Amino acid sequence: MYMYPTYHYEDQAYLERQFPGLPGFPGIPGLPQFPGQPGPPPGSQAPTAPPPAFIPQQQSASTFAVDPGAISFCLFRNTFIWLNNGARFWYYPIFVGPRSVAGFRWNGRFWTIFGIDTRQINSFSCF
Repeated sequence: MYMYPTYHYEDQAYLERQFPGLPGFPGIPGLPQFPGQPGPPPGSQAPTAPPPAFIPQQQSASTFAVDPGAISFCLFRNTFIWLNNGARFWYYPIFVGPRSVAGFRWNGRFWTIFGIDTRQINSFSCF
C-alpha cells in the first residue's frame, strides 16, 4: 500500500508555507477566496467524478525538474503524474506556481487536496 509522502497537506498553515504570497485557494473550505471574486472560479472545485479507469503508459522520463509552464496546460484536467520516487497517481491541478502545483489527488476512493514541488515530478500526461 502506498503511504502518502510528508508533503501531503490537509491544513491551511502548510498551504501558506508552501505557497507564500498566494491570497488563497479557491474552492477549498476554510481558505479565503481570491480578492474581488464572489466565489471560486469555474473548475476550481474538486472533480465530481473519479478519474479515468486506466493507467496511461509513461512517455518519457525527465532527468530535470518539470517546467511549470508545461504542466500549466493540464490545469483543470485529469492528469496522471509519475514522481521521482516511483509513486504515480491521478491528479487534478488547479494552480501552478513557480515551483509547485496544487490541486486534488485521487486516493482510490475520493479526491483529496494535494500540493507538490515540480522538482519531484518525473513526468505527467493530461487528458
